[in-house]
Amino acid sequence: MAPTAASLEALSKLRQLNPETGWYIVTFLVIVLYIYGVEIKKARETKNWNTVFAGLTLFGLDFINEIWNALVFAFSDYSAFWTTPNASGFIILIGWNIEIAFMFSIAGIVFAKFLPDDKNKKLFGLPNRWANAVGFAIFSVFVEVLLNRGGYLIWEYPFWNWYTPYLIFLIGYFHFFVGAFYVYDLPTIKEKVKVVGMIYGVITVLLCIFGPILGPLGIF
Repeated sequence: MAPTAASLEALSKLRQLNPETGWYIVTFLVIVLYIYGVEIKKARETKNWNTVFAGLTLFGLDFINEIWNALVFAFSDYSAFWTTPNASGFIILIGWNIEIAFMFSIAGIVFAKFLPDDKNKKLFGLPNRWANAVGFAIFSVFVEVLLNRGGYLIWEYPFWNWYTPYLIFLIGYFHFFVGAFYVYDLPTIKEKVKVVGMIYGVITVLLCIFGPILGPLGIF
């Protein structure tokens, strides 16, 4: 199969700074750094690094998702599960732009703010961690559907579409929030570092293995 129109458009703009909208990337970067700066300062004072690690966890899991999504296109030469061909300051991978990356870099921090201190507390009759993960994943799918309907996020496969949202829910988002609260609740810094280190270790291995062979999608 030949690449879809959305795939070709995304490839034509891949890792090229948008001359019209690229400047706002600097502002977004400063905002993300400010948020992490505030959380790191607070963590140093309270010795509670849960929120910071939740943020790093969710971003790392999204990074892995974006790598395998790019590989779907690389091996099919047709389309990734999701493609972001336009309206971006900088397209990093075929389905991952700088706006999505910045959003997911702080999404775990936002999620952590909604977690009660008592992890055994019920929410809507469910353990609050799982209830929050379900709620955030459903909301994320809803936003993704809106982006798709607006033409910003392109889906080509029938099993990955608004009328089959369960895979988007399970593979696209739910495990992000489960991973975030799992690391958030780990009792020691050492355990948090170990799990987050494993996530970013997987990212490094994937980039080292597949980066050089992805052609125009390659990182290196």
